[in-house]
Amino acid sequence: FMADVVALRPKAVHIMAGTNDIGENTDPYDPVATTNNLQAMISMARLFGLKVLPDTVTPATSFPWRPSIGNPHDKIVALNNWLKSVATAQDCVYVDYWPALATPDGGLKPELGINGDAVHPNKDGYAQMQPILLAAVGKALAG
Repeated sequence: FMADVVALRPKAVHIMAGTNDIGENTDPYDPVATTNNLQAMISMARLFGLKVLPDTVTPATSFPWRPSIGNPHDKIVALNNWLKSVATAQDCVYVDYWPALATPDGGLKPELGINGDAVHPNKDGYAQMQPILLAAVGKALAG
């Protein structure tokens, strides 16, 4: 984070993290470790005067590469609730992509996912996310 963000001296940082943790890409999911890592990034960014924009973990109801996890919806919602509460408490601008991306059951809208993987947004998904992020960046930089 120091080399990739702080050393570059941006005015703001958009923290988009959590999917790979919940998807157990390297280790079993440990919500405490994930929230500790996110809090460390937020704290470090704020220490160096950056505006912080944490966002929602994008919706998913499965991870095709790790079917043994089952439906991760509840874990994603719990992490998103934590992110939103931390953003509110620490004067960050929370970037909520959920309304634009989620189906009623908490999955990624099929037309917005890469090759139907139901996890990663495609070009149309990012097009839905762009105005949300730009509005949040504007709010953060104005505040």
